[in-house]
Amino acid sequence: MEPRAENFRSAAREALADDRLHNAFGDATTRFRTARRMAFEAFPEGEDLRDQARAIKKKVIEDLDNYLARLRQSVTEAGGTFHLAADAAEARRIITGIATSSVTPEGGARLAVKSKSMTTEEIGLNDALAAAGVEPVETDLGEYIIQLAGETPSHIIAPAIHKTREDVTELFSIKLGSPRLEEHEALTQEARRVLRDKFRQADIGISGVNFAVAETGTIAIVENEGNARLSTSLPRVHVAVMGMEKIVPDMASLSIFLKILARSATGQKASSYVSLITGPRKALEIDGPEELHVVAVDNGRSRLLADPVLREALYCIRCGACLNACPVYRHAGGHSYGWVYSGPIGAVINPSLLGPEKASPLPYASSLCGACREVCPVRINLPKLLLEQRKNVVEKKSNPLERLAIRAVTFMTSTSGRYRWVSRLVRWARLAPALGPLAGWKRYRNLPKPPRRTFLEEQRDEQRKRAS
Repeated sequence: MEPRAENFRSAAREALADDRLHNAFGDATTRFRTARRMAFEAFPEGEDLRDQARAIKKKVIEDLDNYLARLRQSVTEAGGTFHLAADAAEARRIITGIATSSVTPEGGARLAVKSKSMTTEEIGLNDALAAAGVEPVETDLGEYIIQLAGETPSHIIAPAIHKTREDVTELFSIKLGSPRLEEHEALTQEARRVLRDKFRQADIGISGVNFAVAETGTIAIVENEGNARLSTSLPRVHVAVMGMEKIVPDMASLSIFLKILARSATGQKASSYVSLITGPRKALEIDGPEELHVVAVDNGRSRLLADPVLREALYCIRCGACLNACPVYRHAGGHSYGWVYSGPIGAVINPSLLGPEKASPLPYASSLCGACREVCPVRINLPKLLLEQRKNVVEKKSNPLERLAIRAVTFMTSTSGRYRWVSRLVRWARLAPALGPLAGWKRYRNLPKPPRRTFLEEQRDEQRKRAS
């Protein structure tokens, strides 16, 4: 997907004018928020587990090189192959290289079944596979709908959240030649019918990774449909793609995250399927892949890691709770953000993953209300990180005139005498027309009416009255 994050403002304005889209997002995110709230209200130990999860992520991120080395060793000892990709291009080369090698007796793979993975969306894997002669098929129902529509996900856990039942009915009728199915169950069964054949024919399975356990080399995949389990066990080769931050130290740590992930994402006590995969199929096992490849992707995460403030964003476990809580996301929708990651977490990480020049509007896509911080299962201080990214954008984009203006303000307010003089001037400056950069700032803000007298003047009058 070609990033279009710099177009956030115009895309958001279009989304705000689309009542149908607005209603779809509002209804779905309200259901998610309500379910999450009820799940944690019935789970008193949840708040303590959130603190524990944050401490674990902090420990891993601050020592990530060593945890990556431990994970590589554990995956290798379990019989798998570990790859570390510096960027999206290298990740694509590794995965397409695996897919086009001797996956089948005849040579390279012809069909790849994929379970939901935001990281493969991030690196643009589907186009790379198609260019290499491998047909990629998304098997998560939401992702499958999006793939048929030629669109991109609009939510981390619900990629087709913007689609109505009528949209899917029309899409299946056109793309699959289906009769016009009106019921949700009938639409699901139609997708199941098509995808079952794909699972049977697939030469390679590609999945995401929710968590990777450094101690054992185990990868954990959490889902509700069973498609990930089929994608990872039926094909001869399984490739698991993960952001390099998705590591937990041990199985005890994993259990903590599994208890809060589903509750934060969908309000469930636990997801329907939790697959723990340690290496390829063993000699006496009847299912599972003959080869397992784990591909850890950097692709800009090192820039976040190097920043002592922004590295906190790497604690994210991709539950989507911050999206559901964010009033900007709920009104503007996921596609307005112009890339894979949307909502508050996308507004924080996209400028570092893409470069600030490609995503400069995103840190401003927030009212800083703090709702995202309140629901984050690992308590990421997202408002603080958004402000940090705003600072980075300003420093990157500031021009000599802005720097001169800042120095002038500093000079005029650094002594009490100059400050009093400026205060009198500012009282009437609001009446002047806003020009240049101020015009855009004032377009969305109403300055207060200037008081007749300054605070100091009022205080002096009050003191004189008391003295007399």
